[in-house]
Amino acid sequence: MRRIALLAATALTIGAGAARAACPSDADVQRMAGDILANRPAQGYGPGLTMEDTVCARAKIVALMAERLGPPVGYKVGLTNAAAQGRFGIPHPVRGTIFQATIRAQGTAGSPAEVPAAFGAVPNVESDLLVRVKDEGINEAGADHLAILRHLDQVIPFIEMPDLVFAPGQMTGPGLVAINVGARLGVLGEPIPVQATPDFAARLGGMTVVLANDQKELSRVPATVLLGHPLNAIPWLVEDLKAEGRRLRAGDIISLGGFSPALPTEAGRTVTVTYEGLAERPVTVSVRTP
Repeated sequence: MRRIALLAATALTIGAGAARAACPSDADVQRMAGDILANRPAQGYGPGLTMEDTVCARAKIVALMAERLGPPVGYKVGLTNAAAQGRFGIPHPVRGTIFQATIRAQGTAGSPAEVPAAFGAVPNVESDLLVRVKDEGINEAGADHLAILRHLDQVIPFIEMPDLVFAPGQMTGPGLVAINVGARLGVLGEPIPVQATPDFAARLGGMTVVLANDQKELSRVPATVLLGHPLNAIPWLVEDLKAEGRRLRAGDIISLGGFSPALPTEAGRTVTVTYEGLAERPVTVSVRTP
């Protein structure tokens, strides 16, 4: 009964446009959530799923996931680079929710966190970056980078570990949104205090982000692959939340998007993300997948 009540409650919060859409049934969403939490490849909702439908499906699945993974602690902005948008056929970013139990810190003295290689149905790893909201002024900061930085207090190195969930051939752009943009796990590095200065903004936008495992470099890209500048994900997120009557709150964390393509995890590997140019020395975060 509690689960049905949660689904009913979220249906009231998703907006009039989504309410008119052909939202997947409660039973279908429960099946999907069950597959995700059991690390089983899931079947999609069907070829007729529209982007409107996904807003309703996402709201339902977030409520169900929160029962197991704890309360939401922030948001994931996905499809923030052109390659990812092209892959999923959606020409704009998308939003997911991050839960309390899905983020974990790197080990002591910078030692890698450990996450099972098979942590999900279709487990992946990618280079990312988090920021933490200092106060609600972020909602009125607009697109100016210095104004945005005044309302953030931390930049946090981050390895995202998304679960793409679907059986081979089942993934679509709307399906990605409907599964909460694949948000599942992530590893935090040492936080960097934000400086609301032109130099700090320039370093964020001018850094190079490298993804490597213990054998080879997997990806090396400029920070500009994220919408031209990593901070450009934030005004998009503010407007997306505003459309549902929501706001960013103090303490919310925001995953700004994948710098690298999502790559399948490999057992026995250590993966490291390095941010070159963000600080005086390269900043890293690592995860081992036994």
